[in-house]
Parts: sequence; C-alpha cells; structure tokens
Amino acid sequence: MFEKSFITDCEGPLTLNDNAYELSVNFIENGGELFKILSLYDDYLADIVKKEGYKAGNTLKLILPFFAVENLTNDDLIDFSQNNIYAVSESQFLLKFLKEAMNTYIVSTSYGQYIEAVSNYMDLPFENTYYTDVDMDCLELNSEEIQKIMEFKDLILKNPKDYELFDDIFFNRIPEMGIYEKIREVEVVGGQGKKLAIDRIIQKDAINIDEILYIGDSITDVEPLEFARKNNGISISFNGNEYPLKVAEIAIVSPSAVTTAVIADVYAKNDKNKVLEFINDYNCSNDLKKLFDDYNVDEKIKDKFFSVFTGNYPLIKIITDENYESILEVSKEMRNNIRGQDIGGLG
Repeated sequence: MFEKSFITDCEGPLTLNDNAYELSVNFIENGGELFKILSLYDDYLADIVKKEGYKAGNTLKLILPFFAVENLTNDDLIDFSQNNIYAVSESQFLLKFLKEAMNTYIVSTSYGQYIEAVSNYMDLPFENTYYTDVDMDCLELNSEEIQKIMEFKDLILKNPKDYELFDDIFFNRIPEMGIYEKIREVEVVGGQGKKLAIDRIIQKDAINIDEILYIGDSITDVEPLEFARKNNGISISFNGNEYPLKVAEIAIVSPSAVTTAVIADVYAKNDKNKVLEFINDYNCSNDLKKLFDDYNVDEKIKDKFFSVFTGNYPLIKIITDENYESILEVSKEMRNNIRGQDIGGLG
C-alpha cells in the first residue's frame, strides 16, 4: 500500500464513452434522444430541486424500464461494452504509471458490466473499481407493463420538458409495477455514492483523509470533488462542464491523460502545496522541460508529454472566480471536441 490514493472517474478522465447513452442509442428506438431528455431531468432533480435522497447520475435507473422493454440482458451489456471502449489518449499509460506510484481506483457511475470491460482493457484490478451494480436479467415486465412503458416513452419524447409528467411517471406510475422492486434496489454510484466509495477507500488503504487525489468531469463528481478539496486533498476537473469546475480546485483541459500523469507524479512525490506551486510555475515558465526537471517529473512521463505536445501545451490552472468563465469555455470546447457534442453535452 502507498501513502496516497489516486481516485478517478471513468467516463471523461479515462474514456470518451457514455456507456449508458450508447446502450440507449444502440438498443432503443430514439433511445439517444430519450436518454438526453432523462439526463436533463436527472440534472434538474439533483441540482435544481435537490430532491431528498436523490443521487446525481440516476439516469442509469430511469432508463432501466426502457431497457427491459427491449429484453436487454447482462450478456448484451457485456458484449456491447467490450466492443465499444474508446479511451482518452494515453489513459492506459496513466494507469500503468499510477499503479507503481499510488493506490489507484476507478469510482464510476457506469454499470459494472462496462467498468469490468474497462478494467480489463486498462489492466487495472476489477476489485479496485466502484460502479453501479445492475442485473438486467432480473428486470422483467408483463405484457401490460410493456405497453405502459412504451406509452411513457412516447409521452416523454413528445413532452421533453414536462417534469411534472416525469415526476408522475417515475415516482408514481412505475413504482406500481413489479419491476420497480428490483430497480429500487439498484444503488447508483453517483454524487454522494461516489463520496461513500471514497470513504471506503480511505478506510481500506488506512491513509490520512488529506492524502487523496480525485479527478472527475461531470455532475456526478461534485460531492467527491468537494470532499477532496474540503479535506486538503487534490481535486481536479478534467475537461469538465460547469458542475465540477464550480467545486474543484484545479482544472485540466487536455486531449491526453498524460497531463493528468504529470500532476499525479508531482503529488505522489510531494504534498498538495508542491502541486499548487508547480501549477503556478507551469503557467509562468518559458522552459517547461527545465521546469519538469526541477520538479523531478518521471522521465517516461516527461518524454511522453513532450512527444504528445510540441506546442499549444495543455491548460493546467488553479480555478479562481476571475478565471472560471474562461476556463469553462475552453473546457467545454475540449469536452465536446474529443467526446462529441451528444456525449459532451450530457451533465
């Protein structure tokens, strides 16, 4: 065990996917539009209404009845996930390095079938991952319920902003169905669920509460980022939208995970203050190669960084009220450029 733990979201910092969205597109007619509508509704419940007991990322529960209508199975999720992994450039390099430098974990809202596929692809032990556990084979609907869910789908697509209608569908009508008992048991690892995963990691690794680095990119990362920052850990928004940028201390805007490796390496060898000092120097330096040498950045990371970036170096900044808007603009632009508008636009 190391003295520090590196904890990362999966979709965004490591992969370009939004697996649940892609499953919806592939298996449900008009599923992409349906998922985007439900994702906005999810953001509304988590961020605007702040519905009691509701976790950001619950889109993964809201979409389940519509998967069940299509008879989606665990094998479908496994096969699709294994064949549709799109990694952030150098993310395998990042995790390979980190396994020798810090305790390394993936904490993701994504379904376990996808995270197992990613952990195999990245050569990270599956037991070092936290995810939303769902058993599709247990989700069954009778013929009457299938018809009702199909009607709900049509209503949602025709009334994409009628959240009173959605409240009735998801909190009154579907709970009357037999499938709801199984859906209710699904614990989405988003928002507070991710923070609870960090609690377990800290206890498991027997590390100090301030010896963690958390990196994320979306609304499901707000609570763990707030936790890391509040407890003097490292909190990073990686190509994030407004949600992580509002609470993280550090912003990375980069097409490559090697940028994350630089910060992780400095942190593994030093403390948080040294990381912040490095970032300030990074933004003032006219000779980054010398700067990397001065901070003893690992040779493999340094070589990879300067082979990827020959100019137009990535943004690494400490977020302030003054630079928030400018960072948000370039961060969302990068997010959309490398992940696509459909996925980049999801909360």
